[in-house]
Amino acid sequence: MSSAGSTGTLPGDPPGGRRALAVWGIGVSVYFVAVIFRTSLGVAGLDAADRFDVGASALSTFSILQLLVYAGMQIPVGLLVDRLGTKKVLGLGVVLFTVGQLGFALSPSYGTALASRALLGCGDAMTFISVLRLGTRWFPARRGPLVAQLAGLVGMAGNLVSTLVLSRLLHGVGWTAAFAGSTLAGVVVFVLLVLFLRDHPEGHEPEPVPHQGAAYVRRQIAASWREPGTRLGLWVHFTTQFPAMVFLLLWGMPFLVEAQGLTRATAGELLTLVVLSNMVVGLVYGQVVARHHGARLPLALGTVGATALLWGVVLGYPGDTAPMWLLIVLCVVLGACGPASMIGFDFARPANPPERQGTASGITNMGGFVASMTTLFAIGVLLDVTGDDYVVAFSSVFVLQALGVSQILRLRRRAARREERLVASRVTSVHVPA
Repeated sequence: MSSAGSTGTLPGDPPGGRRALAVWGIGVSVYFVAVIFRTSLGVAGLDAADRFDVGASALSTFSILQLLVYAGMQIPVGLLVDRLGTKKVLGLGVVLFTVGQLGFALSPSYGTALASRALLGCGDAMTFISVLRLGTRWFPARRGPLVAQLAGLVGMAGNLVSTLVLSRLLHGVGWTAAFAGSTLAGVVVFVLLVLFLRDHPEGHEPEPVPHQGAAYVRRQIAASWREPGTRLGLWVHFTTQFPAMVFLLLWGMPFLVEAQGLTRATAGELLTLVVLSNMVVGLVYGQVVARHHGARLPLALGTVGATALLWGVVLGYPGDTAPMWLLIVLCVVLGACGPASMIGFDFARPANPPERQGTASGITNMGGFVASMTTLFAIGVLLDVTGDDYVVAFSSVFVLQALGVSQILRLRRRAARREERLVASRVTSVHVPA
């Protein structure tokens, strides 16, 4: 199989450089703010339960609805990015997630709060796929894995802001002031986007794709889905992302406080450890995959295995609570889930031409969020049914991991053979005179 470096030498690659970093940085700052808003409920879950007087199932509905909208928007967003470009889609996303966050701050009832989270999820859905597309338009192909991991790392920095800053504001100035004040970040990135963001460098405009209505949509989706690399990317994303997503987005704080008997402060420190681990592992995974494409699947499957092992040990630990050292190891391992999920895009990217990158990324990105949504719901229902038995509730993680691994193993050889043929054909088309 060709290395990543070889794909980066093809003529027509974007030049990269400082201007690329500056433009890409604006796009990533939008994603950064979106993640702050997305994960803000993770540090406010117990407060939301008190504010709206709801139980575990109703509380999980906040995140489930948000992720349902997010996952359902991935393919439409991919199509929009392919058709309209990054700037227009990101701009619409900023408006939607900022209004959603403001609505959540001011919601007087559970119903209006639900609607606000759905709006937030819709805007959030438009950010990451756009940032991935921006990276492919501004940086050489050989930088793709590292650029994608760096985007994920910046997203985790947004999670860190939620954990460290927003949680303190919440308990310092109150619900409305904390959530409403955070919307100023949305206004700032919107202004930067409008003034400075560009879809591509000069001289690297994509060829116009004729739009044929529904026929175009069907063709884009069908062509992307036919590629085994796209499907493998989806299942890698599905299997790796959700354990940490569920932990950080909603159920980590209740599990650590109610099941493990920790204080909120200590639980918050452990959530911060997940984020910090994610940022470190993301840099390592990005460098390894950029240099050795053959490491993609071992890294992904190794992360799934380590996550399953640690969850099994924590949930099965004799006694009422697990020791602190074991919870620390669990959080460090959970930090690898996000970087491992980014590997899914490294399977979908070489399988699809530039004009399908948004659609293929949207399909891939659905995986982890569908898994997260399913697990959030399962944990909430099982907690209500079992009287807050976290061992039973969190055991649902293993079911989805087993499903995902079976699909990865089924598709891996087919995707590898197809990628080898595609890389060989692209190299031949470059070196054979017209």
